[in-house]
Amino acid sequence: MSEPKVRIERDSMGELQVPTDALWGAQTQRAVVNFPISGLAMPRAFIRALGLVKSAAASANHELGLLDEAVAQAIGAAAQEVSDGRHDAHFPIDVFQTGSGTSSNMNANEVIAALASARLGKSVHPNDHVNMGQSSNDVIPTAIHVSAALAVREGLQPALRHLATVIGKRAAGLQSVVKTGRTHLMDAMPVTLAQELGGWKAQVESGVARLDAVAPRLQALAQGGTAVGTGINAHPQFGAAVAAQLKNATGIDFQPSSNYFESMATQDAAVELSGQLKTIAVSLMKIANDLRWMNSGPLAGLGEIALPALQPGSSIMPGKVNPVIPEAVAMVAAQVIGNDATITVAGQSGNFQLNVMLPVIAYNLLQSIELLGNAARVLADSAIAGFTVNPARLNEALDCNPILVTALNPVIGYEKGAAIAKAAYKQGRPIREVAAEMSGLDKAELDRLLDPLTLTQGGIKDKGGSGG
Repeated sequence: MSEPKVRIERDSMGELQVPTDALWGAQTQRAVVNFPISGLAMPRAFIRALGLVKSAAASANHELGLLDEAVAQAIGAAAQEVSDGRHDAHFPIDVFQTGSGTSSNMNANEVIAALASARLGKSVHPNDHVNMGQSSNDVIPTAIHVSAALAVREGLQPALRHLATVIGKRAAGLQSVVKTGRTHLMDAMPVTLAQELGGWKAQVESGVARLDAVAPRLQALAQGGTAVGTGINAHPQFGAAVAAQLKNATGIDFQPSSNYFESMATQDAAVELSGQLKTIAVSLMKIANDLRWMNSGPLAGLGEIALPALQPGSSIMPGKVNPVIPEAVAMVAAQVIGNDATITVAGQSGNFQLNVMLPVIAYNLLQSIELLGNAARVLADSAIAGFTVNPARLNEALDCNPILVTALNPVIGYEKGAAIAKAAYKQGRPIREVAAEMSGLDKAELDRLLDPLTLTQGGIKDKGGSGG
């Protein structure tokens, strides 16, 4: 006869069947049954953080004289395995679960208890030992902060710095490449490609700085607040001890929250971080769309640059190549902006002493961090690093750009400049030709005043002219 595929587990509500090979227990199984909603499990980054928190808690409880050394070591080793991703298959609970994340906390407690019991050769209790001095109400907010802080430090910030570096390297080689600037999508005064890319680089660097700014609040942990913020059933030094353990394990300066009531009743730090992620998404979308416009054509668009040809662009039009990387990045930006809306609504669900949308905050926050990091690297390596410039197209547009007449304002005045610009546009002639006929300035002076590269540096103002 074959082995039974289920075993009987018990909790405070009674008995139920659990798969034989599952490391989890009764409370996890109830959540599996109760929440067949999306098929989305909690993210790997979050499970990693849960393992780190449980390991830190065991060490802290032993340090405070509350947990036997052998039990603490067994819990710590099991929790480390969870953190390392060795048991992810045993974390099946849907993102859309109880708003406190109690199901995920108990999932971790039960899996770690099973592993620790096997390691120790005697029973380790999921509540009394693994969850000692803890509540889901402080564990889950702590895991959100820890997972987000790690993901930002290890993934997103390095990716953004890489993007800024790649942009900077490209800009360094484009200092003398002049193009028509555009405001309102209409021709404007010239800029260099280096200046245009320099704006992108500054956007990305500002994104890194924004992440640095939120770090102190992200590094403040709810652990030690237990059920409602009063610290019931936790040693007075437990929160500080857990934070110290996590700091040692990660190198991030985690500290106990200065106010547990705030850290458990709200997710303001997560909302703040999400807002910074949204800003970064907006920056990446701006860069992606600039690339798409500059690459447009190649004949009927701007055609200023050519992005690397990565794949056929059409199932019906042979030879068509699309700007697939900027398009993908723009979609990432749209997703992150949507995630921010979800996190904003969820952040409002701090009812009295607890926010009750913690799992969906964790899921969306970590997804946004991961998507932005991956998108930044792809944008750098597969679009910006390899685009080529079309100087002929840039120069053609510059020669015919009537807005260059702006540089003559200090010499001939705005009204005469406007007349020259309108005539050049109407006649389809280079601005220098029309200006030579209508301004009274000689060719040498016009060449000096209308030199595009000089104009990107502010131009040459006539000493006797007035500013415009």
